[in-house]
Amino acid sequence: MERFFRSLKTEWIPTTGYRSFTEAKTEITYYIVGYYSSVRPHHYNAGLTPNESEKRYWLEYKSVANIS
Repeated sequence: MERFFRSLKTEWIPTTGYRSFTEAKTEITYYIVGYYSSVRPHHYNAGLTPNESEKRYWLEYKSVANIS
């Protein structure tokens, strides 16, 4: 979580801040859902986005589960 918040602060939040709570909520939600999980590659996931990593995990999990 510390790395996530560091990335959020350094990559997304403007140094001047947001004009309102609604703007902050909208922009941060977009960062999490639209960018961080869908677009931004992660070193921990071998360069994959979290969404792609999870998708591949479940595809592999189902194939292993079907064998037994």
